[in-house]
Formats: sequence, C-alpha cells, structure tokens
Amino acid sequence: MMQPREHPRYELTLLILFMLVVIALGYSPRSRVDWALENLLALLLVGTLVVFYRQFRLSAASLTLVFVFLCIHELGAHYTYSLVPYDRWCSALTGVSFDKSFGLQRNHYDRLVHLSYGLMMAWPIREVLLQLTPLRGRWLFFMALNIILSTSAVYELVEWIGGAYLGDDTAKAFVGAQNDPWDSQKDMALAVAGAWVSLLLVSLRHTAEKAALPTACRKNRNQWG
Repeated sequence: MMQPREHPRYELTLLILFMLVVIALGYSPRSRVDWALENLLALLLVGTLVVFYRQFRLSAASLTLVFVFLCIHELGAHYTYSLVPYDRWCSALTGVSFDKSFGLQRNHYDRLVHLSYGLMMAWPIREVLLQLTPLRGRWLFFMALNIILSTSAVYELVEWIGGAYLGDDTAKAFVGAQNDPWDSQKDMALAVAGAWVSLLLVSLRHTAEKAALPTACRKNRNQWG
C-alpha cells in the first residue's frame, strides 16, 4: 500500500489549531488536576504522531478525524466530562432541553466522547495497520476493532487507578461515573459500537469501489478500443 500523500501545510495548521485549543481550554478549567490528567494521553498521542510522522503518515481525512476527536475531548477536559453544559447550550440556542426531550437523567457528554473515539479513531488506526502490517480484509477489521476495545479498557483502568489515589472531588471529576455502576462497561461498548460503524462504512465503500472497477475498465476499453 502506498503511503498517503504529504500535506505539510494542512498538518501544521491542524497541529497549531490543536495547541491553540489546548491553551484556550486550559485557561481556568473547572479542575486543574483533572485537566492535566485528561491531557496526558491526548498530548502523548499528538507527540507520537509528530515523532513518527515519517514512519506512518496519515491521510488528511484521518488527521482531520483525530483533530475533531481531540477537540471534543478537550472540551470535556475543560469542564470535566460530567459537567459540560451541553443541555444549557441547547436550550439557549433552540429553546428545547436536549436531556428532557430524550428523558436523560444524567450528563451524557462522556458517552459522546467514548462513542466519538470509536467513530473517529478507527479509521486512523486502520490506516496505520495497513501501512505497518500485512493484515487485510476481515483480519484488518477485527484487529482495528480490538485495538479500539483494548485502548478503551486501558483508559478505564487508568481512571480506576487514578480515581483510587486522587482526592474525592478530583476522583469524581476524573472518573465521571455519576453513580452508574456499569459506567466503564457502557463506555467501552459505545467505543466498540462507534468503531464497528466506522469500519463497516469503510468496508462497504471499498466493496462498492471494487464492484464498480470492472465496469469502469470496460467503459474505458470501449472508449479507446
């Protein structure tokens, strides 16, 4: 597989924009300790992409997905996931309460982030696997899905360890379980569901492209023959 084309200006623009987002949302966060903890993994991911830029270049589409996901994450880091005032914003813009409309009893921004992780990060992970491994077809689908699941589990373990050693208020902000005993399992399930949808769409697109290829070749032969 050929590596994606370089887009140095676009990649640099995304990097600068993300750092500006981090700085802006790092100003007076609700919990400074929680903000720092949430940003450790985000900055580790960005640092890894920068350091190994030549080894596995991502396409512009994948980099855009990574950027959007990280921005969603940064908003949660600023307010803490369980206190992002999305319902107040929705009410101010539309006059309708999102939570009341759907009968929601808790803040679901953390659910959105975990779902977005699967939806938006499965594609870049698949691209990396295509470049670094011989995996193709179902095995590629399976491995990308499992990486989403395993990294989601690692994050939940980090939350558990961090929550066990932080103070009560910081632990509640970092873990964000909101008294749901199945919070970790639901978060991982949403990430896997998002990844499944994303990978399925990619697979369907490739199947459609392969099916259209012979037709296109026949048309070209008729045109030039």
